Amino acid sequence: MKTQFTKLTLLTGMALTAAVSQANAQVTVGVDPTQDWIGYMNVFDLPTAGGGYEFGSVWGTTDLQANFSPGILTLAPCVNVWETSDTYWVQADGVSPNKTMDASMYVQNDALAGDTVMFDGSALLNTLQAPYTDVAFIKDFTPNYGASTSVTAQLIPGQGFSLTLATTAGDHIQYGFETIGPDANPATVAGLGIVEIATVPEPTTLALIGLGSVAMLAARRRQ
Repeated sequence: MKTQFTKLTLLTGMALTAAVSQANAQVTVGVDPTQDWIGYMNVFDLPTAGGGYEFGSVWGTTDLQANFSPGILTLAPCVNVWETSDTYWVQADGVSPNKTMDASMYVQNDALAGDTVMFDGSALLNTLQAPYTDVAFIKDFTPNYGASTSVTAQLIPGQGFSLTLATTAGDHIQYGFETIGPDANPATVAGLGIVEIATVPEPTTLALIGLGSVAMLAARRRQ
């Protein structure tokens, strides 16, 4: 009986350890354009006006000035609200922005909750001019979105970034990019800079790469 009890205890402990390991797996995510990317804009008063929070809402990613092209995600200052006749967005002089735009371009995947999430990528270009900033992030929101924990990384041109966050089961998990700065004039936005992020190959591209590798290997064997 003692031996059987010891074996049962050992097996139970191993099962619990395996369950905990599985629930706290490390999962790596990247900048995959095939994922469901979401745009969200938070609007604030300018720092000179107190910097108070105005509102937040879901936006289309292109309205954020976040766009995918082959192999690249481009992020730029927001020009979507520029209207010289509306002093909420543009000051009375007609040339000065009147709000700070906090644009988040992200994937929300709550299936990652409870795992250690690693977000990897590479910044190809970052020419944003002050006061504009852009960071990569992972955010873990409580179930009611009332609180969050997060990690961020600067986007340095020509360098990779890697963030890791141990998330909590049952929470909401987001990863992506946050661009912050005043609303911009479409006529002069080109001088404010952009960020370019390398995207991971889409599944079809990976499949073609794999087929190409198999073909090359087969050819070498025939030689």
